[in-house]
Amino acid sequence: MSSATMNTRTASAPAAEFKLSRESKFIIATAVLASLLEIIDTSIVNVAIPTMMGNLGATLEDVSWVVIAYIIANAIILPASAWLGSQFGRRKYYITCILIFTATSVACGLAPNLTTLVIFRVFQGLAGGALLPTSQALIQEQFPREKAGTGSAIYGMSVMIGPTIGPTLGGYLTDNFGWRSIFNINLPLGLLAAFMGFLYIREMVTAPKKLSAQEQIDADARPVAQALPKPKSKIDAIGLSLLTVGIGTMQYVLERGEADGWYESKAILLCTILAVVALPTFVWWELRVKDPIVDIRLFKIPLVRAGTLLMSMTGFMLYGLMFVLPVFMERLLHLDATQVGIMFIPGALVTMACMPLAGKLLQKMDARILVTWAICMVTIMFFLITQFSAQTSETQIFWALIVRGLAMAFLFVPINAAVLGSFRGKELGQVAGLMNLLRQTGGSIGIALMNTLLDRNSKQNALDLSAHLTPFDIGVRANLPASTNFQHLPQNVLMGLEGRVDLQVFIMSFTQMMWVILIVFLFAFIPMWWLKAPRHTGGPIEMH
Repeated sequence: MSSATMNTRTASAPAAEFKLSRESKFIIATAVLASLLEIIDTSIVNVAIPTMMGNLGATLEDVSWVVIAYIIANAIILPASAWLGSQFGRRKYYITCILIFTATSVACGLAPNLTTLVIFRVFQGLAGGALLPTSQALIQEQFPREKAGTGSAIYGMSVMIGPTIGPTLGGYLTDNFGWRSIFNINLPLGLLAAFMGFLYIREMVTAPKKLSAQEQIDADARPVAQALPKPKSKIDAIGLSLLTVGIGTMQYVLERGEADGWYESKAILLCTILAVVALPTFVWWELRVKDPIVDIRLFKIPLVRAGTLLMSMTGFMLYGLMFVLPVFMERLLHLDATQVGIMFIPGALVTMACMPLAGKLLQKMDARILVTWAICMVTIMFFLITQFSAQTSETQIFWALIVRGLAMAFLFVPINAAVLGSFRGKELGQVAGLMNLLRQTGGSIGIALMNTLLDRNSKQNALDLSAHLTPFDIGVRANLPASTNFQHLPQNVLMGLEGRVDLQVFIMSFTQMMWVILIVFLFAFIPMWWLKAPRHTGGPIEMH
């Protein structure tokens, strides 16, 4: 079936008459599968790190590069994916990236040592970075503007389910089949996604420009030999270099900052300087070049600015919470990684169930109303979490995560639908790449900030609590036997006191971090007011 036949739907057709074609359904299935492969691979490795340390004979710091290398490579390629697709042809580029992702996954599973594994993870991240924005663009293109919420809901479900099942699946595979299986499982799924893409995805073509009468006469008068295909734009080597250096060094600083002591490390200091120089220079250069890798001019559109800022704040909130809450469950409830992953599943299912509802409501309601509801739900969730204590039960955490599930659907769907629903073709891919990059960058900032606050607040809280550890403190007396001699405390009593103090220090630091995340996220009310799509979308409509 040709692209023209497949895209007979129009934005002017009534929503009730719209039906997905068979090919569109397979394109959506391919895009969802490819998205899940990439998203799951971001989190599935974390639970296998202890096993990998023993098997490869490496330290925790060394093995952490298996995760860091993937994230940095992923971030570098995200904003450039639309440009690369236009250079090599989106269909060819997308399918090739799926195959490279699959091949490097298998190579990671066969890696004989840590160095080889990290190298293959870099190539896996570079290939995987193309899958998210391209998949999102492919899904969005299957729906007319008034159904943009449905496309965003489908993509959002894959974005939400991936981080949820990743740790659980990783723990199961590692415990039963070894850590190499978390990479090898991508082989059949990757080949299936590539095969479906080869069968159903068509190349993106630009709708022909309507010519005036004189332009048509001039075109008919041209020799046939001049009707050559449009040449590819010149590769922007300077822009690509600046992008690679800027994003790569920024991600390195965010990932390794706390572990390396921030600016006590020369590497962190050097990378910060490079990022501060490279990123503004990249923006300046892209505004000058004729065929930019990233169309920075899109940020002149208020809708794009609002959407990317909201997505970065959502990433900050979501990744920051996902970094700290599992630690809370492991320390207080003594759950392992697999059990922690299972705790997140009900909330993720609630999100998946609400996403189609959010898509339908968008056809009748302003996106800003739904985002306001989501921000209110996030506020309620954080209020519940800040009430956690040493006596917190799994039930209390369960309900907090259910409220989180109610919020996430009404964040992802309206933001993506309002922004991406206003673009098509090359611009759609560019905006999708920017939104995914800002979400990941916001998440990296959230994790780095939480990691730093956890360390620094814990030290301060420990000093504050230790000042009350005296024989005259009522709390201390209540936790000791009545006959205890304060001058000669037994070793087991001292250890018990120390354990309780450490637990209280962690709970205090945890609560403080939750307030920080909530306060930062509440600023989302500001860009939310610009989250209103224009009535008419400019530019040519491009089709796959």
